[in-house]
Amino acid sequence: MTSPSQTVSEWLAATRRFFARPKGWFIVLMALWWVLLAVFYLMPQIDLAVARAFFAQATCGNAIEQGRVCGSFPYGTETLFILIRRILFYLPALVAVFILYRLIANLQHHGTTYSPRKTRDYSIALISFLIGPYVLVNLILKQVSNRPRPYETDFFGGKDVFTPAGDFGGACVGNCSFISGEAAGAGWLACLIVLMPKPLRAVLGPPLIAISLISPALRTSFGGHYFSDVTLGWLSSLVIYAGVAACFEMSQRRRKRNSQTNL
Repeated sequence: MTSPSQTVSEWLAATRRFFARPKGWFIVLMALWWVLLAVFYLMPQIDLAVARAFFAQATCGNAIEQGRVCGSFPYGTETLFILIRRILFYLPALVAVFILYRLIANLQHHGTTYSPRKTRDYSIALISFLIGPYVLVNLILKQVSNRPRPYETDFFGGKDVFTPAGDFGGACVGNCSFISGEAAGAGWLACLIVLMPKPLRAVLGPPLIAISLISPALRTSFGGHYFSDVTLGWLSSLVIYAGVAACFEMSQRRRKRNSQTNL
């Protein structure tokens, strides 16, 4: 008869094996993304409450129509915050260029100096950057989601009607709020923890994650995105990164099986 302690040990071992592979992380992160989307869609008051925390309402002039909300997001006018936002805006692209340089340098090596692992890791990072923040977010979702940004909606001084996350019936026609491209780029930076040597991950990992959260926080405080936009944008890069890594792992296992069966 199996004892409770043995059952728990077996369950923990199975959990560790599940999360030891990119496929496990991809399944969990993908499920979490859709659960959060459902939460934000069904409870849009979360987005409105967070946006109101950064919105400063002001008195409207006489020429403004009755019932119009006037005001602004004051953090968006702070010089220091604007400078930080600009630096973080270009940081993911600069890091991607550096990784591309490292990949090319590694491919120029031969024999014992060539590292297949580096080629794989750098390729996963670059492909994830292209598929996630660039193609999926900026070229697709932000162009078709139709969600107005907070400062464009009637709750916060704009003229467009508020739409919840996942509702593609808004008035925005391009470069819309859902989901945040800058948050997606920041989320991609957080994924680069896996490129660090394991002894350094516990030391450098938390600061990297903290830096990656600054950009989503600034976009929310500026009124450029709702809380759901930055949350789902940041998380989307983790989903894509895990998915690309899982594809590489499956491809590598398939090649190994084929080489073992070749005569």
